[in-house]
Amino acid sequence: MKKSGVIKAVITILIILLIVGAYYFFTTQRRTSVEDTVELTEIQKLITKNLDANYPATPREVVKYYNRILECFYDDTYTDDELESLADQARKLLDDELLENNPRDQYLSDLKADIEDYHNKSKTIRSSNVCDSNDVVYQTVDGRECAYVTASYFMNENNSFDRTNEMYVLRKDDDGDWKILVFYQVEGDSSDEQ
Repeated sequence: MKKSGVIKAVITILIILLIVGAYYFFTTQRRTSVEDTVELTEIQKLITKNLDANYPATPREVVKYYNRILECFYDDTYTDDELESLADQARKLLDDELLENNPRDQYLSDLKADIEDYHNKSKTIRSSNVCDSNDVVYQTVDGRECAYVTASYFMNENNSFDRTNEMYVLRKDDDGDWKILVFYQVEGDSSDEQ
């Protein structure tokens, strides 16, 4: 009698574990399936990236990430909240000195005016390209590590195409992250093709 009671208890426990296990499996499987089918837009990918934990490792990667933000600024549709979040992500890539000269409110105001100007001119960034890693120039300036990265932008304005080249100067901050100190337009092709 005692033996059958123990067997019944073991079987009951196994059935309970099986039910709990099946419930867990089906609830996590359903959640994973829903998450897998939801695809983020480029803006959502940029906004949700945690730059504090996953900052781009090289000057070239910083400029590539910044270019993804620029392309969204000028070519995508978004809400005001998304624009502000994108702007905040872009500002995380900027050197403290550049941030001091461009307070957030002024930065947003200038950005909105620039975006409106692009839209009024029917101007879009068709693509962007960043120089190869071998073409990044590193120098020490005033005791701080700096990097010079060239990027090119293929622009469309009223069905007329043009290429613009920018030089980005990045400076390593106290945490070892490369931050954009300044950028300016340069003449010529940013690729090795001559």
